[in-house]
Amino acid sequence: MRARDLAEECETVGVDTDALAAARLMARHKAPALLVVDEGGAPKAILPASQMIKILVPAYVIDDPTLAAVIDERHADRLCQALQGRTVRDCLSKSVPAPPVAECDATALEVAALMAQARSPLVAVVEEDEAGVRLLGVITAAHLLERLLLAAS
Repeated sequence: MRARDLAEECETVGVDTDALAAARLMARHKAPALLVVDEGGAPKAILPASQMIKILVPAYVIDDPTLAAVIDERHADRLCQALQGRTVRDCLSKSVPAPPVAECDATALEVAALMAQARSPLVAVVEEDEAGVRLLGVITAAHLLERLLLAAS
């Protein structure tokens, strides 16, 4: 299996995309993360769903999770308001590493190694030509595991 065969089309966002729109996109597709691309469409960063959740939870609750029990459901239902007025750039971790990127001819093992080394829920698959880098799609950890298990059967 080559990366081009494993790659799936994916929704991408830019750094200036509205954070609430990105969260809705993530939820609609049940995506573990979104690939953030630059103006040319090349992979720039990964925005994990866990990072979006972290933004929703007040800092004092992260510091002391027992405080979550005292927040009533009415207030908890409004957690997503924390995303209003923010962009994807605002949601990215300050030390966000470049996303793992696999060439289209990479093997499944090469993709798995990239994913494991980066501890990333997805790997971007690109093809380079004279026009530049073209995103073919992404390989999620769940999809890669599924395909590897099928091959083992």
